[in-house]
Amino acid sequence: MESLDQVTFEQALQRLEEIVRKMEHGDVELEQSLALFEEGIALSRHCAVRLNEADERIAVLMKKADGSVTEVDMETGEELE
Repeated sequence: MESLDQVTFEQALQRLEEIVRKMEHGDVELEQSLALFEEGIALSRHCAVRLNEADERIAVLMKKADGSVTEVDMETGEELE
């Protein structure tokens, strides 16, 4: 697998799903299972970082009753200044 810096969230998630399928199938040798597990952990952390980065950048533009537009934090619903 290429460096995780070059992997998109979608690519990492797809590879993580492949790893889960292989391990659930149950015919993987112990050493390969450990290597897949380690890769899966790294991919999982990569996905979590990417999601956190996206969450920090997301703000929803909301139209107020007077027609003006304001930025709102998606998690709290509070207006951003």
